Amino acid sequence: MQVDRPIQHTVLAASFAVILGVAAAAQAAESAKPMLGFSVESAAAERALEARFDAALDRNDLRNWMQRLTARPHHLGSPYGKDNAEFMRGLFESWGYDAKLEEFQVLFPNPKLRRLEMTKPVKFTAKLQEPPLGEDATSNQTREQLPSFNAYSVDGDVTGELVYVNFGVPRDYEELERRGVDVRGRIVIARYGGSWRGIKPKVAAEHGAIGCLIYSDPREDGYFQGEVYPRGGYRNENAAQRGSVADMPLYPGDPLTPGVGATADAKRLARADAATLTKIPVLPIAYADALPLLRQLGGQVVPESWRGALPVTYHFGPGPAIVHLQLQFDWKMATAHDVIATLPGSEQPDQWVIRGNHHDAWVNGATDPVSGLVALLAEARSVGQLAKGGWRPKRTIVFAAWDGEEPGLLGSTEWVETHADELRQKAVAYINSDSNARGMLDVEGSHTLEVFVNQVGRDVIDPEKKVDVIERARAGRELDGGADAQTALRSMSDLRIGALGSGSDYSPFLQHLGIAALNLGYGGEDDYGQYHSIYDSFSHYCRFGDPGFDYGVTLAQTGGRAVLRLANADVLPFEFKRFSDVVGGYTKDVIHLADTMRDNIAEKNRRIEDGTFTAYFDPTKTYVVPKPEAPAPYFNFAPLQNAAAALERSAQAYDKASGGTGGTALDAAHRAQLDAVLLQMERALTRADGLPRRPWYVHHVYAPGFYTGYGVKTLPRVREALEQKTWSDVDAQITATAEVLQGFAAAVDRATAILSGPAAAGKGTN
Repeated sequence: MQVDRPIQHTVLAASFAVILGVAAAAQAAESAKPMLGFSVESAAAERALEARFDAALDRNDLRNWMQRLTARPHHLGSPYGKDNAEFMRGLFESWGYDAKLEEFQVLFPNPKLRRLEMTKPVKFTAKLQEPPLGEDATSNQTREQLPSFNAYSVDGDVTGELVYVNFGVPRDYEELERRGVDVRGRIVIARYGGSWRGIKPKVAAEHGAIGCLIYSDPREDGYFQGEVYPRGGYRNENAAQRGSVADMPLYPGDPLTPGVGATADAKRLARADAATLTKIPVLPIAYADALPLLRQLGGQVVPESWRGALPVTYHFGPGPAIVHLQLQFDWKMATAHDVIATLPGSEQPDQWVIRGNHHDAWVNGATDPVSGLVALLAEARSVGQLAKGGWRPKRTIVFAAWDGEEPGLLGSTEWVETHADELRQKAVAYINSDSNARGMLDVEGSHTLEVFVNQVGRDVIDPEKKVDVIERARAGRELDGGADAQTALRSMSDLRIGALGSGSDYSPFLQHLGIAALNLGYGGEDDYGQYHSIYDSFSHYCRFGDPGFDYGVTLAQTGGRAVLRLANADVLPFEFKRFSDVVGGYTKDVIHLADTMRDNIAEKNRRIEDGTFTAYFDPTKTYVVPKPEAPAPYFNFAPLQNAAAALERSAQAYDKASGGTGGTALDAAHRAQLDAVLLQMERALTRADGLPRRPWYVHHVYAPGFYTGYGVKTLPRVREALEQKTWSDVDAQITATAEVLQGFAAAVDRATAILSGPAAAGKGTN
């Protein structure tokens, strides 16, 4: 046996050498990964810095901060909301930041009276209460909890027949009209889903309704999805979804100060002139309160796609259910407390990288928003530790915890409007998060940052699957998508990011000032199901959200890398070929939309003329055949196509001139010139006059839809003119959008000229 020992040692030594060789090869491969905006040497230093950043992250911090921040309700204007803001300011200060609270005075009415009852054919009074649960430690804090209500509903005392309107979006009213169901003078009941909640009372009022109820149907939000709380994570019969119904597609933020910061001395509109308040009273209810109302509806049975999961046959109405809805609000002002923490840059302090997440909640808000907020705090602590060790970012880093997001992006919007001039000059990008849980990476944002965020995600490992988070997200999309989606995914190695509409604090940065933005978060494997209820709690999150806070750490690694790389890059890491590809796709989309609408109108008219179009039953009990619709004209899309082609040429020239490195080979003076151009690139996609009917939104590639709210409309001028059939406006909107894209292409050309050398400065490439 002894004679074999040297041989055994030799084998072990050889095996160890192989392992070391594999590790060295892996390390070399890791170091060779491209990092846009960084030279090879800078990239190596950045990865070493990020390893130190990761080492300072502690999941116990995230858990402890969440328990502290969610201990009591902390809505806008609440005592604990202010206490949380002061607590976080103290944390930032202890980590070495210049931290402060910025205050804004905003309109935030709370309910004084909520009454919902059915008077005929049977009597019923809605409970409008979420009972405490023994399994949920904070659900009994009734004195501090906001009741279930919709912020910025108007007061009202209305009685009328009830009509079921499905999701309550425009296409649903087209179906109602086809069926001869009229909502004028009646109260509508819509289920959550299909659109942002604020669209439902908006469209109802446009069709003559006098009140609106919004309920959570268990098909989308309850036992149809899985076990309900407390046994499982999904919404139980008594849980109601609070939320804002302000008309945010007009403008977000304080309803009384559109376009200007809501400081103490700001000039305010009279409440009667605030365009974002609803026109009719609206109230959210749980499905336990909705079921007795729906049970008493008569009329035709609704189509299959309109049916939820309650044990009742779904009818349109109207009636025989007659409902009385009475709402009164206090119309008070509240103080929003934004926490702003700054770490000055060492080389370019006037270039700001901004990272934000809101801190207010409808009640205790463990998932929304504290799950994302604690990841941001972990990032800030780790960056602070790096700074205490002697490192400094090249660019200034700003961490922000926003107040008043839930009622309508109040804290972020008022801060952006107050500091608009400075932000236009200094903001590099805004990185946002909101809710976070177990699952896959979800990322949307400016497509000029698509390559950048893919490189960030390639360096973050999923804690469950042990592959990088981009690869897991791609696999998830491929599994869930159809054949076309699978083909598209296989055609590129990276993840195509989504476009940003609205619904979180990126909106004022991107769509009001033209600051490039990303929205990051994980999810899809959690049993959330308690959105905006009293049960969105620490107890719920630790059972069903992210029990080990593994994905809190993963979000911190993702957001932290994005911040660090933007702050440390030799040259700002924007890229334009992906953006050009996306814009080319959007251009084809709107042309296809025009062709489809024209064909659909022509087909409908043909069927009316030959008698095969389905007639509808009107309130007079007679069948009616609609009149033919005016044909859709042909439009001149050539300006838009030419602009997209010019952008493609410019993007290709920039990519060629940069050599794939983003310009890191330039000397310091020319890197500074290039940065100055790149900093303003997203601004080139804006126009000061904004979008039609809503000038607050100035971005001409991404905007929330006028009738979708959160959902994005790309090339919004053109797309919405087509969708809303304002045919006489379409060509003008095509021209305006084309001018913006041509201007962006010219800005890309200016960047290319700098890359090509001083002699080429000022020359275009088109």
